[in-house]
Amino acid sequence: MKITLLAVGKTDDNRIADLVNVYSSRLQHYINFEIEVIPDLKKTKNLSLDQQKSMEGDLILAKLQTSDFVTLLDEKGKTYSSLQFAELINKRSLSGMKRLVYVIGGPYGFSPDVYSRSNSKLSLSSMTFSHQMVRLFAVEQIYRAFTILKNEPYHHE
Repeated sequence: MKITLLAVGKTDDNRIADLVNVYSSRLQHYINFEIEVIPDLKKTKNLSLDQQKSMEGDLILAKLQTSDFVTLLDEKGKTYSSLQFAELINKRSLSGMKRLVYVIGGPYGFSPDVYSRSNSKLSLSSMTFSHQMVRLFAVEQIYRAFTILKNEPYHHE
């Protein structure tokens, strides 16, 4: 199985980008992991929010394969403890799927087409975080999940 984190927009803060890279490289020890960044839309001044979401949605959908299991990081998604999240990743890896894709949308959320294509929604918290921070939190939690599954001393109960 491969895990892809698909994110709209680049990380402007080098400190956050460095931390994302730390966890991404650690993850390579456990699984084939990649982060794919969809560039921010240009010339959005005259676009409505729905038009922006639709255009971002088209770019997201173009990156997905038919067989992908797609999870949207969404404030209305289901929340899990780190242990539950690790077990969820384990179940999905045992199911034989080829690619598990976690998607971080743009600042206004996802288009209806992206919601329709998704298989599940995941909320990291009921609080709101910047898209840059969500990227870091998501990568760290995926890394944490693998250390839990391997019974390594990263996670403490």
